[in-house]
Amino acid sequence: MTDYHARLGNTLDIEIATAAKADWPRLPPARDMRLRIEGSELDALDFLALSGCAVQVTIGKRNSSLGKNAPPSQRLLLELEYLRLAPACIEAQRAEGEDELANTLESAWAQKREQLPALIFNATLGGEEFRKFWRPGALTPNYPAQTSSQVITALEAINAMTERWLAGDYRANNTAFELELSEIARGDGGELIRALVLQQQGLEAANTALEARRVEQPLCAFGPGDPTARVLKTVIEKFFVGGVQPWSAAIGRRKHDLLAPVTELETSLANATPDRYRDWRASRDERIAVASDAPKRHVETLKKFLEPCGGVSRVTR
Repeated sequence: MTDYHARLGNTLDIEIATAAKADWPRLPPARDMRLRIEGSELDALDFLALSGCAVQVTIGKRNSSLGKNAPPSQRLLLELEYLRLAPACIEAQRAEGEDELANTLESAWAQKREQLPALIFNATLGGEEFRKFWRPGALTPNYPAQTSSQVITALEAINAMTERWLAGDYRANNTAFELELSEIARGDGGELIRALVLQQQGLEAANTALEARRVEQPLCAFGPGDPTARVLKTVIEKFFVGGVQPWSAAIGRRKHDLLAPVTELETSLANATPDRYRDWRASRDERIAVASDAPKRHVETLKKFLEPCGGVSRVTR
């Protein structure tokens, strides 16, 4: 983009001033991204009364000081373990005539099943790993050429887990889940938005300068033989078509590959999404859409600028 700006400026004797600071939607504070999970009767249950039940250990872990202060991902895994193990214990308690205890376990099971989408949201989209995923950070040189597919694989794996859990299959590979979240934390969601916004700002700055030049000193005012127009067409072909557009296309591909699984997860958890996240998502998607259209708008500006000279045939959308 810098080379393109310099060549445009030199050719047309114009100054192209970009915004000093990129602007993009910031995530709400972490406290506004966390859904409240109501406690259950299990919180006061004497887990020793469940001797012989596999879920006894699970309840002991969740009621311990570590369990009560567990991060959202660990809280989710404990509740999934309860959902998986509790039915057998409920059945065993009823067989032994312990209906009151069985009813307590069953009530907690139904509550946790209802809370499951919120638990998943807190552990994923509302968790620290996704905050790191969306953190802007510095733009890597040649982005997105050096990006990895590992974060996409991790997002797809989280989606597959979420689909199973919401469908009633409560099995979980705890280590795999935590590793996928760690991979997502190293992802480039924020870097992608930064690249899109910087591209937009650069092209819009060029548009502003070109439009001012067109009004004040149009090309080919005395016919299509203006030598500046011939030089400009070469600059466009070499530095925009040959430089900026390939970068734009690479960013577009990365956007599709990276955001598709994120959107899938957001859709799966749409009914368990806090208002602040929903508002941020709408702002994010609108910003990305506008930024993604910047190359198209620049092409239209170039065509309008060169229209008196017969157009520029090799500028493509």
